[in-house]
Amino acid sequence: DAVKVTLGPKGRNVVLEKKWGAPTITNDGVSIAKEIDLEDPYEKIGAELVKEVAKKTDDVAGDGTTTATVLAQALVKEGLRNVAAGANPLALKRGIEKAVEKVTETLLKSAKDVETKEQIAATAGISAGDQSIGDLIAEAMDKVGNEGVITVEESNTFGLQLELTEGMRFDKGYISGYFVTDAERQEAVLEDPYILLVSSKVSTVKDLLPLLEKVIQGGKPLLIIAEDVEGEALSTLVVNKIRGTFKSVAVKAPGFGDRRKAMLQDMAILTGGQVVSEEV
Repeated sequence: DAVKVTLGPKGRNVVLEKKWGAPTITNDGVSIAKEIDLEDPYEKIGAELVKEVAKKTDDVAGDGTTTATVLAQALVKEGLRNVAAGANPLALKRGIEKAVEKVTETLLKSAKDVETKEQIAATAGISAGDQSIGDLIAEAMDKVGNEGVITVEESNTFGLQLELTEGMRFDKGYISGYFVTDAERQEAVLEDPYILLVSSKVSTVKDLLPLLEKVIQGGKPLLIIAEDVEGEALSTLVVNKIRGTFKSVAVKAPGFGDRRKAMLQDMAILTGGQVVSEEV
């Protein structure tokens, strides 16, 4: 009930009490559901199941958590009523699954793709409750494309700012602190480097030496992105960095298994190279 009052364009806001800090005012279904905590153990289990419904909807669709919660409440309420009246629970489940298929089919037929910048701005503005935010989101999507990554971060200044980062970003950093080039900001920055993409671990130095000789001759820094860089290979890179022979940075490839391979292939396409898949 606390969640469903926020449903629709004229839905009301809910105030959430916080143990620390000021209360939060929101109309986001999953945020409200997360704050619900019941004393009765059986009621608590039920609430947790509904929270999972809202969370999964948020993960898959990014919105619609309030609708999902309202549907879950209706299914449980009417399902229990039918079971109490003598309906077979398994038959009821099969009926719900068939209804889901029909409803999904109908919704997909009437769905309209959001394609233009104006449509994105209108949709985002409604979701955010602020048209200026909607316009900024539309501008960001227009610049990075449908497959681009958009992140939202808190700023120390007032107002909204759009910052475009060219290239590719992934959630991994340098393996060793010795690769840092800017001690104050704890960053490793390489200008126009050679890039080595390896799908396996790099641990021995013997097969790395011919490559390092070419890198030194070319006078450019080296970036290695691999499953891992360890042992002799890592030691050699660190020693040469400290001595000033050449700059290098070793980074673990993001993801695991097939996901890691796909990410490395994306990097290869972006840089115009190819992934070294044999043992190094």
